[in-house]
Amino acid sequence: MAVRLASLACAIAVASPAFAATVDVHAGRLIDPETGRVSTDQRIRIVDGKVSAVTPWRASDGPATVDWSGLTVLPGLIDLHTHIADGATESADPAEPFKHSESATILKAVPAARTMLRAGFTTVRDVGVYRGLTDVALRDAINAGDIIGPRMFVAGGYITTPGGGGEIDALAPDIPVPETFRIGEVRNASEARDKARYLLDHGADFIKLIATGAVLAIGSEPGALELSPEEMRAACDEAKLRGSYCIAHAHGAEGIKAAIRAGARTIEHASYLDAEGIALAKKSGVWLDMDIYNGDWIEEVGTKQGWPAEYLRKNRETTDIQRQGFAAAVKAGAKLSFGTDAAVYPYGLGGRQFSYMVRYGMSPLQAIQSATTEAARALGKEGEVGTLRPGAWGDLIAVSSDPLTDIRALEKVGAVIKAGELVR
Repeated sequence: MAVRLASLACAIAVASPAFAATVDVHAGRLIDPETGRVSTDQRIRIVDGKVSAVTPWRASDGPATVDWSGLTVLPGLIDLHTHIADGATESADPAEPFKHSESATILKAVPAARTMLRAGFTTVRDVGVYRGLTDVALRDAINAGDIIGPRMFVAGGYITTPGGGGEIDALAPDIPVPETFRIGEVRNASEARDKARYLLDHGADFIKLIATGAVLAIGSEPGALELSPEEMRAACDEAKLRGSYCIAHAHGAEGIKAAIRAGARTIEHASYLDAEGIALAKKSGVWLDMDIYNGDWIEEVGTKQGWPAEYLRKNRETTDIQRQGFAAAVKAGAKLSFGTDAAVYPYGLGGRQFSYMVRYGMSPLQAIQSATTEAARALGKEGEVGTLRPGAWGDLIAVSSDPLTDIRALEKVGAVIKAGELVR
Protein backbone atom coordinates (compact mmCIF):
# COMPACT_ATOMS: atom_id res chain seq x y z
CA MET A 1 0.00 0.00 0.00
CA ALA A 2 2.87 2.40 0.78
CA VAL A 3 4.19 2.02 -2.78
CA ARG A 4 0.76 2.80 -4.24
CA LEU A 5 0.49 5.89 -2.03
CA ALA A 6 3.88 7.13 -3.13
CA SER A 7 2.83 6.79 -6.75
CA LEU A 8 -0.35 8.69 -6.03
CA ALA A 9 1.57 11.49 -4.37
CA CYS A 10 3.88 11.70 -7.36
CA ALA A 11 0.94 12.16 -9.71
CA ILE A 12 -0.41 15.27 -8.04
CA ALA A 13 2.66 17.41 -7.44
CA VAL A 14 5.56 18.69 -9.49
CA ALA A 15 9.03 19.08 -8.06
CA SER A 16 10.94 22.35 -8.41
CA PRO A 17 13.22 22.60 -11.43
CA ALA A 18 16.80 21.54 -10.73
CA PHE A 19 19.49 24.19 -10.60
CA ALA A 20 22.73 23.94 -12.51
CA ALA A 21 25.28 21.51 -11.10
CA THR A 22 27.21 24.44 -9.58
CA VAL A 23 25.40 27.16 -7.61
CA ASP A 24 27.10 30.24 -6.16
CA VAL A 25 25.22 32.05 -3.40
CA HIS A 26 26.31 35.58 -2.52
CA ALA A 27 25.59 35.99 1.21
CA GLY A 28 25.61 39.51 2.66
CA ARG A 29 25.95 38.16 6.22
CA LEU A 30 26.58 34.52 7.00
CA ILE A 31 25.95 32.88 10.38
CA ASP A 32 27.85 29.64 10.93
CA PRO A 33 26.12 27.97 13.90
CA GLU A 34 28.85 25.37 14.27
CA THR A 35 31.57 27.91 15.03
CA GLY A 36 29.40 30.84 16.08
CA ARG A 37 31.19 33.04 13.57
CA VAL A 38 29.45 35.74 11.57
CA SER A 39 31.05 36.69 8.25
CA THR A 40 30.17 39.29 5.67
CA ASP A 41 30.19 39.20 1.88
CA GLN A 42 30.66 35.44 1.43
CA ARG A 43 30.42 33.03 -1.51
CA ILE A 44 28.81 29.68 -0.76
CA ARG A 45 29.52 27.28 -3.59
CA ILE A 46 27.21 24.27 -3.92
CA VAL A 47 28.20 21.53 -6.37
CA ASP A 48 25.78 18.70 -7.19
CA GLY A 49 23.63 19.59 -4.20
CA LYS A 50 26.42 19.69 -1.61
CA VAL A 51 28.47 22.50 -0.09
CA SER A 52 31.82 22.69 -1.87
CA ALA A 53 33.37 25.76 -0.25
CA VAL A 54 32.64 28.93 1.69
CA THR A 55 34.99 31.78 0.77
CA PRO A 56 35.06 35.58 0.75
CA TRP A 57 33.16 37.02 -2.19
CA ARG A 58 35.30 38.10 -5.15
CA ALA A 59 33.63 39.21 -8.36
CA SER A 60 36.50 37.70 -10.32
CA ASP A 61 35.39 34.23 -9.19
CA GLY A 62 32.23 34.56 -11.26
CA PRO A 63 28.70 35.91 -10.92
CA ALA A 64 26.18 34.86 -8.30
CA THR A 65 23.63 32.24 -9.18
CA VAL A 66 21.63 33.48 -6.18
CA ASP A 67 22.11 37.04 -4.97
CA TRP A 68 21.42 37.19 -1.24
CA SER A 69 23.92 40.02 -0.74
CA GLY A 70 21.36 42.08 1.17
CA LEU A 71 20.28 39.22 3.46
CA THR A 72 21.45 37.19 6.45
CA VAL A 73 22.08 33.56 5.53
CA LEU A 74 22.12 30.41 7.70
CA PRO A 75 22.10 26.65 7.11
CA GLY A 76 18.64 25.16 6.58
CA LEU A 77 16.72 24.58 9.80
CA ILE A 78 15.85 21.20 11.34
CA ASP A 79 12.66 20.38 13.26
CA LEU A 80 12.96 17.09 15.14
CA HIS A 81 9.32 16.80 16.17
CA THR A 82 6.80 17.08 13.35
CA HIS A 83 3.71 15.21 12.17
CA ILE A 84 3.50 15.97 8.47
CA ALA A 85 2.48 12.63 7.01
CA ASP A 86 -0.75 12.41 9.01
CA GLY A 87 -1.99 15.39 7.00
CA ALA A 88 -3.36 17.17 10.07
CA THR A 89 -6.44 19.35 9.71
CA GLU A 90 -7.83 22.22 11.74
CA SER A 91 -10.19 19.77 13.43
CA ALA A 92 -9.51 18.60 16.99
CA ASP A 93 -12.00 15.75 16.64
CA PRO A 94 -10.26 12.72 18.24
CA ALA A 95 -11.74 10.50 15.51
CA GLU A 96 -10.62 12.74 12.61
CA PRO A 97 -7.97 10.32 11.25
CA PHE A 98 -10.66 7.66 10.75
CA LYS A 99 -12.62 10.00 8.47
CA HIS A 100 -10.12 10.02 5.62
CA SER A 101 -9.00 7.22 3.36
CA GLU A 102 -5.38 6.17 3.22
CA SER A 103 -4.85 7.92 -0.10
CA ALA A 104 -6.64 11.08 1.08
CA THR A 105 -4.35 11.22 4.11
CA ILE A 106 -1.18 11.17 2.01
CA LEU A 107 -2.64 13.71 -0.42
CA LYS A 108 -3.27 16.11 2.46
CA ALA A 109 0.35 15.69 3.54
CA VAL A 110 1.70 17.00 0.21
CA PRO A 111 0.90 20.71 0.82
CA ALA A 112 1.95 20.32 4.46
CA ALA A 113 5.40 19.16 3.36
CA ARG A 114 5.73 22.06 0.93
CA THR A 115 4.71 24.57 3.62
CA MET A 116 7.30 23.22 6.07
CA LEU A 117 10.07 23.52 3.50
CA ARG A 118 9.08 27.04 2.48
CA ALA A 119 9.18 28.03 6.17
CA GLY A 120 12.90 27.18 6.20
CA PHE A 121 12.85 23.64 7.59
CA THR A 122 14.90 21.74 5.05
CA THR A 123 15.18 18.63 7.26
CA VAL A 124 12.58 17.20 9.63
CA ARG A 125 11.98 14.15 11.74
CA ASP A 126 8.39 12.97 11.37
CA VAL A 127 7.80 11.31 14.71
CA GLY A 128 4.85 9.05 14.10
CA VAL A 129 1.63 8.50 12.23
CA TYR A 130 -1.64 6.96 13.36
CA ARG A 131 -2.07 5.12 10.04
CA GLY A 132 1.12 3.10 9.78
CA LEU A 133 3.82 3.64 7.14
CA THR A 134 2.22 6.57 5.29
CA ASP A 135 5.24 8.60 6.40
CA VAL A 136 7.55 6.15 4.61
CA ALA A 137 5.66 6.77 1.36
CA LEU A 138 5.87 10.54 1.77
CA ARG A 139 9.59 10.48 2.58
CA ASP A 140 10.35 8.30 -0.42
CA ALA A 141 8.38 10.51 -2.81
CA ILE A 142 10.29 13.58 -1.56
CA ASN A 143 13.64 11.80 -1.86
CA ALA A 144 12.78 10.80 -5.42
CA GLY A 145 12.15 14.46 -6.27
CA ASP A 146 8.53 13.79 -7.17
CA ILE A 147 7.06 16.19 -4.62
CA ILE A 148 8.38 19.24 -2.81
CA GLY A 149 9.23 18.88 0.86
CA PRO A 150 11.94 18.72 3.48
CA ARG A 151 14.38 15.87 3.85
CA MET A 152 12.48 13.48 6.12
CA PHE A 153 13.39 10.85 8.71
CA VAL A 154 10.36 8.83 9.77
CA ALA A 155 9.11 6.50 12.52
CA GLY A 156 6.57 4.45 10.54
CA GLY A 157 4.18 4.35 13.51
CA TYR A 158 4.17 4.27 17.31
CA ILE A 159 5.23 1.60 19.79
CA THR A 160 2.38 1.97 22.28
CA THR A 161 0.26 0.05 24.73
CA PRO A 162 -3.34 -0.89 23.75
CA GLY A 163 -5.43 2.24 24.20
CA GLY A 164 -2.32 4.28 25.02
CA GLY A 165 -1.19 7.69 23.88
CA GLY A 166 -0.15 6.36 20.47
CA GLU A 167 -3.60 5.10 19.56
CA ILE A 168 -6.84 6.82 18.68
CA ASP A 169 -9.25 5.90 21.46
CA ALA A 170 -12.27 7.68 20.04
CA LEU A 171 -14.64 4.96 18.91
CA ALA A 172 -17.27 2.95 20.76
CA PRO A 173 -15.85 -0.24 22.31
CA ASP A 174 -17.69 -2.49 19.84
CA ILE A 175 -16.31 -0.72 16.75
CA PRO A 176 -13.10 -2.43 15.56
CA VAL A 177 -10.05 -0.25 14.87
CA PRO A 178 -8.38 -1.09 11.52
CA GLU A 179 -5.05 -2.91 11.86
CA THR A 180 -3.19 -0.14 10.03
CA PHE A 181 -3.94 2.09 13.04
CA ARG A 182 -2.55 -0.48 15.48
CA ILE A 183 0.71 -1.27 13.72
CA GLY A 184 2.85 -0.71 16.83
CA GLU A 185 0.55 -1.92 19.58
CA VAL A 186 2.40 -4.11 22.10
CA ARG A 187 1.57 -6.02 25.27
CA ASN A 188 4.98 -7.26 26.38
CA ALA A 189 8.72 -6.94 25.71
CA SER A 190 8.74 -9.66 23.07
CA GLU A 191 6.05 -7.87 21.06
CA ALA A 192 7.90 -4.57 21.45
CA ARG A 193 11.01 -6.14 19.93
CA ASP A 194 8.99 -7.71 17.10
CA LYS A 195 7.15 -4.48 16.27
CA ALA A 196 10.39 -2.48 16.27
CA ARG A 197 11.85 -5.03 13.86
CA TYR A 198 8.74 -4.86 11.65
CA LEU A 199 8.80 -1.06 11.43
CA LEU A 200 12.50 -0.92 10.60
CA ASP A 201 12.10 -3.71 8.02
CA HIS A 202 9.34 -1.69 6.36
CA GLY A 203 11.26 1.54 5.98
CA ALA A 204 11.24 3.35 9.34
CA ASP A 205 14.42 5.31 10.12
CA PHE A 206 14.02 5.08 13.90
CA ILE A 207 11.57 3.85 16.55
CA LYS A 208 9.11 6.08 18.43
CA LEU A 209 8.09 4.94 21.92
CA ILE A 210 4.98 6.29 23.66
CA ALA A 211 6.44 5.99 27.14
CA THR A 212 3.76 8.00 28.95
CA GLY A 213 0.27 9.30 28.38
CA ALA A 214 -0.41 12.22 26.04
CA VAL A 215 -1.98 15.66 26.18
CA LEU A 216 -3.91 15.39 22.91
CA ALA A 217 -5.36 11.94 23.45
CA ILE A 218 -8.59 10.86 25.12
CA GLY A 219 -8.22 8.82 28.31
CA SER A 220 -4.45 9.19 28.52
CA GLU A 221 -2.72 11.11 31.33
CA PRO A 222 0.65 12.73 30.52
CA GLY A 223 2.24 11.87 33.84
CA ALA A 224 1.36 8.17 33.72
CA LEU A 225 3.90 5.55 32.60
CA GLU A 226 2.36 3.43 29.81
CA LEU A 227 5.12 1.31 28.29
CA SER A 228 7.08 -0.74 30.79
CA PRO A 229 10.85 -0.28 31.13
CA GLU A 230 11.27 -3.81 29.77
CA GLU A 231 9.18 -3.04 26.67
CA MET A 232 11.13 0.15 26.01
CA ARG A 233 14.48 -1.59 26.48
CA ALA A 234 13.53 -4.39 24.10
CA ALA A 235 12.55 -1.93 21.34
CA CYS A 236 15.65 0.22 21.85
CA ASP A 237 17.94 -2.82 21.86
CA GLU A 238 16.42 -4.03 18.58
CA ALA A 239 16.84 -0.59 17.02
CA LYS A 240 20.47 -0.45 18.11
CA LEU A 241 21.16 -3.90 16.67
CA ARG A 242 19.92 -2.61 13.31
CA GLY A 243 22.01 0.54 13.36
CA SER A 244 19.10 2.75 14.39
CA TYR A 245 17.80 4.27 17.61
CA CYS A 246 14.61 5.02 19.50
CA ILE A 247 13.07 8.23 20.77
CA ALA A 248 10.50 8.52 23.52
CA HIS A 249 7.35 10.58 23.91
CA ALA A 250 7.59 11.14 27.66
CA HIS A 251 5.77 13.82 29.65
CA GLY A 252 5.98 12.33 33.15
CA ALA A 253 9.12 12.59 35.29
CA GLU A 254 9.40 8.84 35.90
CA GLY A 255 8.65 8.06 32.27
CA ILE A 256 11.43 10.41 31.17
CA LYS A 257 13.95 8.64 33.38
CA ALA A 258 12.72 5.16 32.44
CA ALA A 259 13.05 6.00 28.75
CA ILE A 260 16.58 7.35 29.20
CA ARG A 261 17.60 4.21 31.09
CA ALA A 262 16.03 2.08 28.35
CA GLY A 263 18.30 3.69 25.77
CA ALA A 264 16.25 6.46 24.13
CA ARG A 265 18.35 8.98 22.21
CA THR A 266 15.92 11.91 22.53
CA ILE A 267 13.10 12.64 24.93
CA GLU A 268 10.09 14.35 23.36
CA HIS A 269 8.02 16.91 25.31
CA ALA A 270 9.61 16.21 28.75
CA SER A 271 6.85 18.25 30.39
CA TYR A 272 7.41 17.12 34.00
CA LEU A 273 11.21 17.08 33.74
CA ASP A 274 12.83 17.23 37.18
CA ALA A 275 16.38 17.80 38.41
CA GLU A 276 17.11 14.07 38.50
CA GLY A 277 15.90 13.72 34.92
CA ILE A 278 18.11 16.59 33.77
CA ALA A 279 21.14 15.06 35.48
CA LEU A 280 20.39 11.65 33.97
CA ALA A 281 19.97 13.13 30.50
CA LYS A 282 23.32 14.91 30.81
CA LYS A 283 25.08 11.79 32.07
CA SER A 284 23.58 9.64 29.30
CA GLY A 285 24.18 12.13 26.48
CA VAL A 286 20.46 12.31 25.71
CA TRP A 287 18.82 15.27 23.97
CA LEU A 288 15.71 16.91 25.40
CA ASP A 289 13.36 17.88 22.55
CA MET A 290 10.86 20.20 24.20
CA ASP A 291 7.98 21.83 22.28
CA ILE A 292 7.59 24.92 24.43
CA TYR A 293 5.69 27.07 21.92
CA ASN A 294 2.51 25.19 21.09
CA GLY A 295 0.94 25.29 24.55
CA ASP A 296 -0.06 28.88 23.88
CA TRP A 297 -1.56 27.95 20.49
CA ILE A 298 -3.64 25.17 22.05
CA GLU A 299 -4.89 27.44 24.82
CA GLU A 300 -5.88 30.30 22.51
CA VAL A 301 -7.18 28.47 19.46
CA GLY A 302 -8.37 25.34 21.23
CA THR A 303 -10.48 27.37 23.61
CA LYS A 304 -12.02 29.41 20.78
CA GLN A 305 -12.74 26.35 18.68
CA GLY A 306 -14.11 24.19 21.48
CA TRP A 307 -11.42 21.51 21.57
CA PRO A 308 -12.15 18.62 23.98
CA ALA A 309 -12.09 19.79 27.59
CA GLU A 310 -9.67 16.99 28.44
CA TYR A 311 -7.15 18.34 25.91
CA LEU A 312 -7.39 21.86 27.28
CA ARG A 313 -7.08 20.74 30.91
CA LYS A 314 -3.95 18.69 30.24
CA ASN A 315 -2.41 21.46 28.16
CA ARG A 316 -2.91 23.93 31.01
CA GLU A 317 -1.39 21.48 33.48
CA THR A 318 1.75 20.92 31.39
CA THR A 319 2.56 24.19 29.59
CA ASP A 320 4.10 26.30 32.36
CA ILE A 321 5.84 23.46 34.15
CA GLN A 322 7.37 22.29 30.86
CA ARG A 323 8.82 25.76 30.29
CA GLN A 324 10.23 25.81 33.81
CA GLY A 325 11.89 22.47 33.13
CA PHE A 326 13.29 23.80 29.86
CA ALA A 327 14.80 26.80 31.64
CA ALA A 328 16.35 24.53 34.26
CA ALA A 329 17.79 22.26 31.55
CA VAL A 330 19.34 25.24 29.74
CA LYS A 331 20.89 26.48 32.98
CA ALA A 332 22.25 23.01 33.74
CA GLY A 333 23.87 22.70 30.33
CA ALA A 334 21.77 19.74 29.14
CA LYS A 335 21.61 18.98 25.43
CA LEU A 336 18.50 20.54 23.87
CA SER A 337 17.29 20.16 20.30
CA PHE A 338 14.57 21.92 18.33
CA GLY A 339 11.20 20.17 18.07
CA THR A 340 7.83 21.88 17.76
CA ASP A 341 5.06 19.28 17.33
CA ALA A 342 4.13 20.78 13.97
CA ALA A 343 0.55 19.72 13.13
CA VAL A 344 -0.77 20.72 16.55
CA TYR A 345 -0.61 24.25 15.14
CA PRO A 346 -0.70 25.11 11.40
CA TYR A 347 2.37 24.05 9.42
CA GLY A 348 4.84 26.81 8.74
CA LEU A 349 4.67 28.53 12.13
CA GLY A 350 7.48 26.57 13.78
CA GLY A 351 9.80 29.56 13.74
CA ARG A 352 7.73 31.04 16.54
CA GLN A 353 9.38 28.65 18.99
CA PHE A 354 12.77 30.36 18.71
CA SER A 355 11.62 33.39 20.70
CA TYR A 356 10.23 31.12 23.42
CA MET A 357 13.57 29.33 23.70
CA VAL A 358 15.32 32.68 24.13
CA ARG A 359 12.70 33.85 26.63
CA TYR A 360 13.34 30.75 28.73
CA GLY A 361 17.10 30.98 28.92
CA MET A 362 18.87 30.37 25.61
CA SER A 363 20.94 32.92 23.76
CA PRO A 364 19.85 33.52 20.17
CA LEU A 365 22.89 31.56 18.96
CA GLN A 366 22.01 28.61 21.20
CA ALA A 367 18.45 28.62 19.86
CA ILE A 368 19.77 28.59 16.29
CA GLN A 369 22.20 25.80 17.17
CA SER A 370 19.34 23.74 18.62
CA ALA A 371 17.76 23.72 15.13
CA THR A 372 21.00 23.18 13.22
CA THR A 373 24.12 21.59 14.73
CA GLU A 374 22.48 20.08 17.82
CA ALA A 375 19.52 18.71 15.87
CA ALA A 376 21.93 17.21 13.33
CA ARG A 377 23.85 15.45 16.11
CA ALA A 378 20.63 14.10 17.58
CA LEU A 379 19.72 12.76 14.13
CA GLY A 380 23.12 11.12 13.81
CA LYS A 381 23.71 13.32 10.73
CA GLU A 382 26.40 15.68 12.01
CA GLY A 383 28.31 17.17 9.10
CA GLU A 384 25.50 16.34 6.68
CA VAL A 385 22.74 18.81 7.62
CA GLY A 386 22.51 21.98 9.71
CA THR A 387 26.07 23.01 8.80
CA LEU A 388 28.16 24.81 6.20
CA ARG A 389 30.92 22.19 6.17
CA PRO A 390 32.14 21.07 2.74
CA GLY A 391 30.31 17.86 1.86
CA ALA A 392 27.14 18.81 3.74
CA TRP A 393 23.86 19.13 1.90
CA GLY A 394 23.54 22.55 0.28
CA ASP A 395 20.61 23.70 2.43
CA LEU A 396 20.38 27.43 3.13
CA ILE A 397 17.84 29.99 4.32
CA ALA A 398 17.87 33.77 4.13
CA VAL A 399 16.17 36.35 6.34
CA SER A 400 15.97 40.12 6.06
CA SER A 401 17.30 41.00 9.51
CA ASP A 402 19.78 39.61 12.04
CA PRO A 403 18.38 36.74 14.16
CA LEU A 404 21.26 37.14 16.60
CA THR A 405 19.80 40.54 17.44
CA ASP A 406 16.14 39.71 16.94
CA ILE A 407 15.48 35.96 16.98
CA ARG A 408 11.98 36.56 15.62
CA ALA A 409 13.57 37.14 12.22
CA LEU A 410 13.37 33.36 11.83
CA GLU A 411 9.58 33.54 11.90
CA LYS A 412 9.68 35.04 8.41
CA VAL A 413 12.16 33.14 6.28
CA GLY A 414 12.32 34.93 2.95
CA ALA A 415 14.19 32.42 0.79
CA VAL A 416 15.11 28.75 0.93
CA ILE A 417 17.56 26.50 -0.91
CA LYS A 418 17.47 22.73 -0.44
CA ALA A 419 20.32 20.67 -1.90
CA GLY A 420 21.25 23.50 -4.24
CA GLU A 421 17.72 24.09 -5.53
CA LEU A 422 15.90 27.34 -4.92
CA VAL A 423 12.50 26.43 -3.51
CA ARG A 424 11.49 29.90 -2.36
